[in-house]
Amino acid sequence: MEERKHLYVFYKEEEPVSSKVENMKSLAAQQGFTLVEDHKEANIIASVGGDGAFLQAVRKTGFREDCLYVGVGAQDIGFYCDFQLDDVGGMLQAMNSAQIEVRKYPTLEITVDGHSSFHCLNECSIRSSIIKTFVMDVFIDDLYFETFRGDGMLVSTPTGSTAYNKSVNGSVLDPMLACYQVSEMASLNNNQYRTLGSSFVLSSERQLTFKILQDNSHYPIIGIDNEALSIQHCENLQFKLSSKKIKTVKLKDNSFWHKVRRSFL
Repeated sequence: MEERKHLYVFYKEEEPVSSKVENMKSLAAQQGFTLVEDHKEANIIASVGGDGAFLQAVRKTGFREDCLYVGVGAQDIGFYCDFQLDDVGGMLQAMNSAQIEVRKYPTLEITVDGHSSFHCLNECSIRSSIIKTFVMDVFIDDLYFETFRGDGMLVSTPTGSTAYNKSVNGSVLDPMLACYQVSEMASLNNNQYRTLGSSFVLSSERQLTFKILQDNSHYPIIGIDNEALSIQHCENLQFKLSSKKIKTVKLKDNSFWHKVRRSFL
C-alpha cells in the first residue's frame, strides 16, 4: 500500500460524523497518508456513511479504475464497508499491513436510446411513472425472449444481488462470477402476456435489450443504484456487463459470503 498514499474522503458533512472524520484525517496524516481536497488527485477514495454513501462516492468520482475505494461504516459495516469509523486506527493499520486484499467488482453499462451511456455498481431499475402496468419487449442478444407487462424490471450485478434484487425474490450471486441478473417486479401473466416468471442470469457475453411499448410507457422512472436518471423519454435500453471494474479494499477474513451470512442468517 506504500504507493497509494493520496487519500480523499467522501462524506456528508453533519455531526457526529464530521468530527469523527476529522479525527480519521488526523490519524491518516500521522500514518503517512496525504489528504487531498480534489478526488481527481487521489489514489484512495474513502467513503464514510454506509453502502449508500459508497455507491454515491463511486458515482460522484466517475467510477475510477485507477484508484482504490474504501468503505467506512459510520454505524454498522455493510457489503461495501469492511471498516468502522469508530475504529480508524484498526483500518489504517490494516491498510499498511497485509491484512487487506483488493477485490474487483463488475459494473453494468446501460445505453439509453443508443446514445446516452451510464454505469452502475448495484442495479438499474425501470418502471412506469404513472399508476399503470409497464409493457416492453425483452431481447437477449438478437433473440426476442418475451413481452413483459407489470410494475417494472430490475437488472443487477452480483454485488447488487443482495440489495433491491433480493427483495423481489432474485437470487444471491457470487461476485466472482462474470454475469448479471434480470428480475421481474410484479409481472402480469395471463392468456395475452406470458413471462418467465422468475429471475434469470446472463453471462458477460450476453447483451440484454428492453424495447418499451405503448405511448404511456415512454416516461419511465429509471433508477441507477440509489439515484434516479433525469430522462423524460425512453424507447430502448441496452445492458451489458462492462469491462470497467471497481477496485475495493476488503479484509481478508470478511468475504462476500461472510457478509451474506451475517446480514441474512
